[in-house]
Amino acid sequence: MKLKTTRYVHWQNKGMWLGYLEDYPDYITQARSIKELQENLKDLYADLTGGHIPGVRKVAELQIV
Repeated sequence: MKLKTTRYVHWQNKGMWLGYLEDYPDYITQARSIKELQENLKDLYADLTGGHIPGVRKVAELQIV
């Protein structure tokens, strides 16, 4: 079984780690450690892709010729 990966953006502010999934920039989560942030992002991904959050907005690419 191949592991699925996704990219995320993260930063630290006033002792907290904040981040979001690159494909879903409107949904930010936070944690006290980078490891906890990664776990929160995994949970967020499951919620976003599993239909648990209505009206999810996602980033996509459009090829312009």
